[in-house]
Amino acid sequence: MTTRTMLLGGIAAAALAVGASAPASAQYTDGVIKIGVLNDQSGTYADLSGQGSVFAAKKAVEDFCKAQKCFEKIEVIFGDHQNKADIGAGVARRWYDVEQVDVIVDTPTSSVALAVNQITREKNKVFLNSGAGASDLTGSACSPNLVHWTYDTWALAHGTGAALVKQGGKNWYFLTADYAFGHALERDTAAVVEQMGGKVLGKVRHPFPAQDFSSFLLQAQASKAQVIGLANAGADTINSIKQASEFGIVQGGQKLAGLLVFITDVHALGLKTAQGLTFTEAWYWDTSDANRAFAKEFSAANKGNYPTMVQAGVYSAVMHYLKAVHALGSDGDGAKVVAQMKATPTDDKLFGKGSIRADGRKIHDLMLVEVKKPEESKGPWDYHKVLATIPAAEAFRPLADGGCALVK
Repeated sequence: MTTRTMLLGGIAAAALAVGASAPASAQYTDGVIKIGVLNDQSGTYADLSGQGSVFAAKKAVEDFCKAQKCFEKIEVIFGDHQNKADIGAGVARRWYDVEQVDVIVDTPTSSVALAVNQITREKNKVFLNSGAGASDLTGSACSPNLVHWTYDTWALAHGTGAALVKQGGKNWYFLTADYAFGHALERDTAAVVEQMGGKVLGKVRHPFPAQDFSSFLLQAQASKAQVIGLANAGADTINSIKQASEFGIVQGGQKLAGLLVFITDVHALGLKTAQGLTFTEAWYWDTSDANRAFAKEFSAANKGNYPTMVQAGVYSAVMHYLKAVHALGSDGDGAKVVAQMKATPTDDKLFGKGSIRADGRKIHDLMLVEVKKPEESKGPWDYHKVLATIPAAEAFRPLADGGCALVK
């Protein structure tokens, strides 16, 4: 596993890296604002985060410095945590202690994110999580050094889970990735199902990551549950859906609930297989001119792929972080930077206006979407139709219910 330094390329990058002389009052550690993108570069989550998130972080720096004069060098590096908590924790410690990284962003895989969250608090740095889903990050594990940006398991459960129960899916069986994210998503969705009068008939947990889901799917099929809840993500979700189709599970009358689905998953599945999937999204490329422009530029730099909500969240989070450190004139005290981020309303071209709560939860609207039929798609990556907007005030867990010690 290697960590490579990514300096912003080209003429514009040279201007950003050199900048002008910093104001006398500004205090940036080592004269550099150093951003570390920590994620999966080659495994099950590489498409939904990976190099696309690195591009998003670099693009945020570029756009920020176009909008206002940067007085310091801003550097973006990246590392591969390989979806392993010990590796992710090791990278985080080295970055903070040796490489003077000021902020870690992205970090899908909740077990890794929970470890990095604790280290970030110990080192008084900043952790901007876009990729991991566990709602514990703003609950029992909340930290004054964390902002949880894009989505979480509570939001997915109350968006997708509630919608499917309302459609008549009262009896559920869960196929769950056996690590922190899967457990949290299963827990939060099961709670919604039961609160709405439904019943959980059973569950089975699969290794993370996995390739063969046949035995798990056969157990789910035998349960005769109306809904099979896929509490997994990335390649695990893709393979679960493909193999479920091969077994004729959907054709037999059971419905698959992709509790976390990304546009890259839909692309990998193809519309013929993915059509009709209903799920919760925080961001979709074809909902505004700004989103479409970002997607076009992203695609040109990322082998034709379009951005996921995680990658868009990295852009948004880095943009707001840079506003905060410039307002403070310092990146040295992570808790103070996060406090400044919370005190300032969020506003950027991809997510629009929002806010950050005391527990570190970034608040914005979510969308309930459905995958189009092949004949409904008008072109490449035209995959989603928006069924409903979930208002920001309803999209995330109520502040008082999370058990965060920061909430007075």
